[in-house]
Amino acid sequence: MDYNKYYFRLRQKLDHLIRTSARDDYASISALIGKNHAYMQQFIKRGVPKCLKEDDLEKIIAHFNISLDYFGSPDDFLFPGEGASDAEDADFDADYIRVNVYDIEAAAGAGAIVENNDVANKLAFKRSWIRSSSNAAAEDLAVITVFGDSMNPTLCDGDRILVDMTQKALRNDGIYVLRNDDMILVKRISLNPITKLCTIKSDNSFYESWEGCTPADLDILGRVIWMGRNI
Repeated sequence: MDYNKYYFRLRQKLDHLIRTSARDDYASISALIGKNHAYMQQFIKRGVPKCLKEDDLEKIIAHFNISLDYFGSPDDFLFPGEGASDAEDADFDADYIRVNVYDIEAAAGAGAIVENNDVANKLAFKRSWIRSSSNAAAEDLAVITVFGDSMNPTLCDGDRILVDMTQKALRNDGIYVLRNDDMILVKRISLNPITKLCTIKSDNSFYESWEGCTPADLDILGRVIWMGRNI
């Protein structure tokens, strides 16, 4: 069993749970398990400590109401050399970034409720291409699915979108994923350079827009930097 890979995945999945929660942050989860406010951030970002105690992990699982096997186990990872060669993995990871595909729908329409944060798969993107659009690390990127038709024809129902979760501040016009209560929406947001207010729009003219919004009031989860579509 390769414990290093298991601990790395555990930190990734826990980080995503916290980032996509409307009520939690690193400090609140640290407090949940009786630790100082910086404990969880150090664990996720620096790997210190290497892994959480079993009872602390059980508290987190209960808090997020997720299944006991959400984080998996070390048995999921072979020892180096038991599967594909380490050299092959290293060569692949040198050229590509593996991005989690989450079982989450971002609504281009009335809004989709986030029911879970399960990782359904991974997509590999050329590292050089990612760097042309973003400096985000793999854990700060996510692929999710578009639901609804309000962003037609730019984004259609069932499209996959790559979200850069480091771009939470509205600095440039673009298509963003944002949270409104328990709803995850994907919309085009433009900023008025004079008033510093923004407009939230749907590319489908059938849907209304919201003008005069204050950027600081928006709960932006990230900016869309790529889309993929089945033919």
